[in-house]
Amino acid sequence: MQSIQEIFDDANDNNGLEVTIPEGWSQGRAAYGGLIGAVAASAMCKMVGDDAPPIRSFMGSFVAPVAPGHCQIIPKLVRSGKNVTHMAADVRSGGQTSFQSIALFGSSRDTKCVEPCFPFNPEPRESVPPLIANSMMPPFLTNFDCHWTGGGIPLTGNKDRRLGLWVRHGSDVSDYPVEKIISICDFPPPIMMSHYTSPVRVSSLSWSLEFLLPPCDVDTDWFYLDFNLDAAANGYSQQSGYIFTEDGRLCALSRQCMVYFE
Repeated sequence: MQSIQEIFDDANDNNGLEVTIPEGWSQGRAAYGGLIGAVAASAMCKMVGDDAPPIRSFMGSFVAPVAPGHCQIIPKLVRSGKNVTHMAADVRSGGQTSFQSIALFGSSRDTKCVEPCFPFNPEPRESVPPLIANSMMPPFLTNFDCHWTGGGIPLTGNKDRRLGLWVRHGSDVSDYPVEKIISICDFPPPIMMSHYTSPVRVSSLSWSLEFLLPPCDVDTDWFYLDFNLDAAANGYSQQSGYIFTEDGRLCALSRQCMVYFE
């Protein structure tokens, strides 16, 4: 099966404008959302160029399922100001727009700082066994190494509101720092699934990321993901997450609105 590094390499060879998503990167009827967001961001990064300021935020809307297969990415410069550049990108699958995204690239400024104060106290990776994917799990999981440290396990009926994971890519994506982080941030499942004991349909509607560190300054392979279920009702759930480097630096914040069907 094609690794995520090979997928990014192929997209890079096509100037970020085309990519083929293999079947092994599916989750149900759609391709893994973190990968779709990453290829959209890749196209925007290519358009702004290597001299652009760091990416500061990324927002995506899952308009329709992106089926494995050929995808077209259409980036667009929305506005380039003195300090901030606004970009947009659509991912087209099966002849329709299936994912829309916006990214903001911003220069650093000389200002006062407030350090993040989110606690970093995960269980050591070695204290829990690695997650072994099986036929009941989404196929894309085999492309990652994961140690599930607790909470939020789907279909256990435990009604958890939190989950913790150590995750890294199964291949070397150090040449793609933005894509590396974006594609790891969507790894956690909807925490609402832990409230059920029988299968439910789930899907992301919207997703936003904010980068506290420039991705090019993040050299860790392992990330610790600490996610929380904020609320859920009427078939819609909201969850937020903190993405830490292996040495405890908070590098990104995630927020998603998801739908679930009983």
